[in-house]
Amino acid sequence: MNILQLCNKMPYPPKDGGSIATLNLSKGFAKLGHKVTVLAMNTSKHYFNVDNIPNDLKSKINFFDVFVNTKINPFLAFFNLLFSKTPYNAQRFISVDFKNKLVSLLLKNNYDIIQLEGLYVFAYIEVIRKYSNAKIAYRSHNIEHEIWERTTEQQNGILKKFYLKILYKRIKKFEINIINKYDALVPITERDASFFNKFGNNKSCHVSVAGFNTAELKPNFLNTEFPSLFYIGALDWVPNQEGLFWFIENVWKIITKNYKNLKFYVAGRNAPKWVVNNLKEENIYYLGEIDDAYEYMNSKAIMIVPLLSGSGMRIKIIEGMALGKTIISTSIGAEGINITNKKNIIIADKPDDFIKGIESVINNKVFSDEIGENAVAFVNKNYDNLTISSSLINFYKGLF
Repeated sequence: MNILQLCNKMPYPPKDGGSIATLNLSKGFAKLGHKVTVLAMNTSKHYFNVDNIPNDLKSKINFFDVFVNTKINPFLAFFNLLFSKTPYNAQRFISVDFKNKLVSLLLKNNYDIIQLEGLYVFAYIEVIRKYSNAKIAYRSHNIEHEIWERTTEQQNGILKKFYLKILYKRIKKFEINIINKYDALVPITERDASFFNKFGNNKSCHVSVAGFNTAELKPNFLNTEFPSLFYIGALDWVPNQEGLFWFIENVWKIITKNYKNLKFYVAGRNAPKWVVNNLKEENIYYLGEIDDAYEYMNSKAIMIVPLLSGSGMRIKIIEGMALGKTIISTSIGAEGINITNKKNIIIADKPDDFIKGIESVINNKVFSDEIGENAVAFVNKNYDNLTISSSLINFYKGLF
């Protein structure tokens, strides 16, 4: 098959959940012998020079990029609030240059499948219909409005809460209005599929979770610091900021009264200055962006995922499970993953639950090791990338 993936950010380097989910599927398609092209917006926030993508990868996948300025402009955001019904989040990704490059590719190539990676490339569906007969698949990485609705609930400022409430309602309307405009729906979790079906989806649907090359994700406990807590995530994302500081204020400051030598490591890219300044606490070690996420994760013991808002599937949890980590997460953090509490992960939604969960593994390494071993088996069984990619290809073949 000839497959085109449209992305609102570069999927390389694969340092966040969306990029990992997109690129791994590209790799899976290519390994199965299909022709794969990626057209991505190259934004200032996630900019990466395509020339620096490894040649081995470029020999398997055709990468094209278009620079799109998606920086938040307060004036345009205010203008959008007053005079537009399109959510500002979506408007930022509308680009004439991107449209022209897409048209150029559509005129030169006969694609079988055009896969829209996320909500914000949906603005180009009319262009695709005009210049291509390809089947359009919408790969929903999350329920976008849910992220903003939950973020709104965490806000205390009246004006910010007012604006975010309008924003998430517009995003929800936008998200519902696209239903059935595609030819196939490919949500990343069963829960997300239920949302679309609830609001009237009648197109063929195939849940396709993010897959991994499990041969590359190998636990290594030789240099693991036990006990230790660690966090990893993009620190310019509001839900991550909220969850991290909620954890520090409500859990970390309490548990360290009894475990004074316990260390908490925080890694993540694009941290604003105020985030870095607020991480200057005793026994909290801020490491910034790290070169090798797997080496970092292997060197620490207990992974903390304190998300209070967000949607979709947390890729970092799957990576942590594959590396045999003991993970303590909120229910929202583990959403979309068919985990079993106290078997392959520990679920904690309240400060006391987090504290008890941390104490249970610090004081019982055998229990901690069992959680990790069960997590590895779970990922190997359910998240093999080639199996997932092959299943999706078979689904696509059934569309013709």
